Amino acid sequence: MTFARPEHSIDTDTLPRMPAWVTSARVETLEDVAFLSGAALNHLHLVLGREEVPKALLGERLALPAAEACVGFSGRPERAPELRDEIHLLRPGDLPGPAGETYLIWRRAVERPVAVKALGRALPTFEPGQIATWLDAGVGAPVKRAALVLEAVLREAPRADEAALILADAALAQALGWDHVVPLLAAGLKRAGLRKQGDELKLACHRALVSSAAEAVRLSTNLARRAAHLKAVAPKLRAKGAADAVEIFLKQDAVAPSVLPLPDRAARRLCDRLVDLGAVRELTGRDTFRLYGV
Repeated sequence: MTFARPEHSIDTDTLPRMPAWVTSARVETLEDVAFLSGAALNHLHLVLGREEVPKALLGERLALPAAEACVGFSGRPERAPELRDEIHLLRPGDLPGPAGETYLIWRRAVERPVAVKALGRALPTFEPGQIATWLDAGVGAPVKRAALVLEAVLREAPRADEAALILADAALAQALGWDHVVPLLAAGLKRAGLRKQGDELKLACHRALVSSAAEAVRLSTNLARRAAHLKAVAPKLRAKGAADAVEIFLKQDAVAPSVLPLPDRAARRLCDRLVDLGAVRELTGRDTFRLYGV
């Protein structure tokens, strides 16, 4: 994932924080909320331009709450830990359930640069021509474009919440010059907001983006710091294949030892060593079938 990079480089402890006035202001009019969402998106754009932010990992980490929100919209009870387990602990040849499939769709959506072909891979039930038509419905400023795409998709496919939100985020990314989808709208929008139209939908999108952009900035800062620590301890790892394992941790939200390029016992020892070094966390709290992440 590549973004425009600011001229000056600073370390991860001084990544710019979202100004408090952006998230603390209580405004109601479309004009005022649009100003705040513009400020939030601009700040996020600057943070995403920093080399030390692990963009692929950030996209994966943001895909999880986006999928959780979409699963909730459909009335299903699964939450983030269950979604993580369902996908990362799948056995070869097994297929995920409906909730896991939603998470898989979001992971595919953030995996490749924004393009109709890549979005078609994430959304195989829709024809590429239809996806292109929906994206073309977005015109004007970035948030307006996203809202128009969201409205266009749900007008023709009222139950396709995840497709509508993915394509709205894709339209937003294209408008802002981002190479990859950055999941922002799903986690910030209420289900009732999805059913709005016109200016009411734009207002709901602006409000959602104020909170979700602020969360993405916070997460970017946290991941940049943790990724820097993982890279710093990497030379201490003696296991053959450790360098490749570190690269996997820097790109994936959650990692099962079985996917690492080491024998099973060595992979589990490496994960435990990284936990001891404070470079990764165990995500499940279980003694078996563990998952690890930065």
